[in-house]
Amino acid sequence: MALVEAGVVVLDCAEPEQLAEFYKALLDGEETYVNANRVEITGAGGTRLALRRDVNATPPSWPRPENSLQAHLDFVVTDLDEAERKVVSLGGRPLEAKSAPGPYEERACSDPAGHSFTLRKVPAPAPKQG
Repeated sequence: MALVEAGVVVLDCAEPEQLAEFYKALLDGEETYVNANRVEITGAGGTRLALRRDVNATPPSWPRPENSLQAHLDFVVTDLDEAERKVVSLGGRPLEAKSAPGPYEERACSDPAGHSFTLRKVPAPAPKQG
């Protein structure tokens, strides 16, 4: 029997109830646990995310050399334009990328509390060689 049943990514924020609404809509998810300081959601694809109250939370800034090891989330999508429109409609925002050459296969965004994440396009399967 496995010792760890599941992993949950936890984001600190001032208002977990409000941020949970953003991620529930983005991930087509539902609340699976709520208490005074934490809201957990599970997305339709199985992503587990928790928002934890920290009244002193300061929104992260990306990109910033002094905190370049900051964690962020990646969400795999099939349509980058549609996903980005949904992020914006939910109160998130796109983040500028420095001189990204060629067609964009991923886009950096932030949630309403300032946590950065990446929308990453599902690569088309390559034919098997050989």
